[in-house]
Amino acid sequence: MAFIPVSQDELSCPICLDLLKDPVTVPCGHSFCLTCITGCWDQEDQKGVYSCPQCRETFTPRPVLGRNTMLTEVVEKLKKTEIHSDDKVVCCTGANDVECDFCTGRKHKAIKSCLTCLVSYCEVHIQPHYEVPRFSKHKLVNATSQLQEKICSQHDRIIELFCCTDQKLICMLCSMDNHNGHKTVSAIAERTKKQKKVAKTKVKNQTQIQQREKELEEVKQALQTLKASAQEAVEDTEQLFTELINFMQQKCSEVTESIRAQERAEVSRSEGLLEQLELEITKLKSRDAEMEKLLQKEDPIDFLQSIDACCSLPVSRMHSCITFTPHLSSTDIKRSALKEIEQMVLGLNLDHKATSHDSHQPSESTRPHPKCVVPERDHKATSHDSHQPSESTRPHPKCVVPERDHKAISHDSPSCERKRPLPKYPLPEYVFPERGFRVGDKVRVKASVKSPHYGWRNVPHGSVGVIKSLMRLWSGMLVDFPEHTNWIAKTSAMELVL
Repeated sequence: MAFIPVSQDELSCPICLDLLKDPVTVPCGHSFCLTCITGCWDQEDQKGVYSCPQCRETFTPRPVLGRNTMLTEVVEKLKKTEIHSDDKVVCCTGANDVECDFCTGRKHKAIKSCLTCLVSYCEVHIQPHYEVPRFSKHKLVNATSQLQEKICSQHDRIIELFCCTDQKLICMLCSMDNHNGHKTVSAIAERTKKQKKVAKTKVKNQTQIQQREKELEEVKQALQTLKASAQEAVEDTEQLFTELINFMQQKCSEVTESIRAQERAEVSRSEGLLEQLELEITKLKSRDAEMEKLLQKEDPIDFLQSIDACCSLPVSRMHSCITFTPHLSSTDIKRSALKEIEQMVLGLNLDHKATSHDSHQPSESTRPHPKCVVPERDHKATSHDSHQPSESTRPHPKCVVPERDHKAISHDSPSCERKRPLPKYPLPEYVFPERGFRVGDKVRVKASVKSPHYGWRNVPHGSVGVIKSLMRLWSGMLVDFPEHTNWIAKTSAMELVL
């Protein structure tokens, strides 16, 4: 049976403009959806006259509507054909999709563009270019909306050549007209040449990307190291000043308690003197009253008999022992506390990590200490005999300075402002006797320690080193390993090698 093509518009309802649903035919021959024509005629029941919505032919009475079976079958076949066609043809859904120039009504997505026809085709309409021999020589490319840019604006011909002289894309007629005698090549050949150049540039660009990524990682790593170092420095500084503040508060409490004890002793002695003076004053007043009575006597015999008893005053011994000082002398106590604090500060290695980072650079322990201003009253009081060591000149048990450093902190200097070099090693060898560590002992990192506090710095696990210095405030030590000198370690991470 021959197939007669029928469009969707021919089988559309004139009322709803959609494909017929339950099609019925009125007496004039026009067809409508059953629900559409029924709704229209229901509105005309009051008039009693019914008309065709398309040709306006009237009917009286209301015609009986019957289903058009043949038309229903045609509509069903058309629906199946549309579904099958939609499975093959992709509809144009995206904003950047190219529409088929041959589709009427509903446009479908174009898949190819013909540079000869200058038209874009969908999957259905491109088939003649594959099947008809005369279309086989046409140049097909992926669908593009820029077909007009591939056409020469002067000759309306397709651009397919490249002028090497003018570095410009041209058509065939341009090569014989404005570019006559110029060196021309096909656009494909020029593209191959330029493609190689782009490939080389891409390789260089990728190399630069790798270099920049490597530099980026190095900068990130350096930044992390900087942050970690800064955080570590902050923590060490807080620990240092916390211990220093605690030590100063302890000294302040000791000085205050010493002054209060001296005050209590002086007050107790003064109160005893007050009681004795008050008792003597009472006796003297009593004697004065007796002498007043004696002076009132008129009998000379009685007066002479009583005068010896009244005038024989006891000799007072209080005036020879009263030595009261209204101002307490706390200079020696404060000087002793300040000297202990000073010795503690001088014993600190404020830049203990510099020795491990760069051993040939002068460390903090060899740099001159900042000026230490001593009050005038304390400076004069320090000119005592150096051969008689007092409590103020004894070093604090927690901060013993070697003998060579006592000269540096002597108060016999004629100037109140002076520079004091820090000791070479901050603390003596017997700082950690409870842990068994001494300067000169052989130590190594404990096997249980996987990552030391200050890093390995080329020191392998199990390497044996010698203790160079011990630091109480840092709970650490400086160790000379064969692989690294001035290596900083926490005492809790080290063990003795017997």
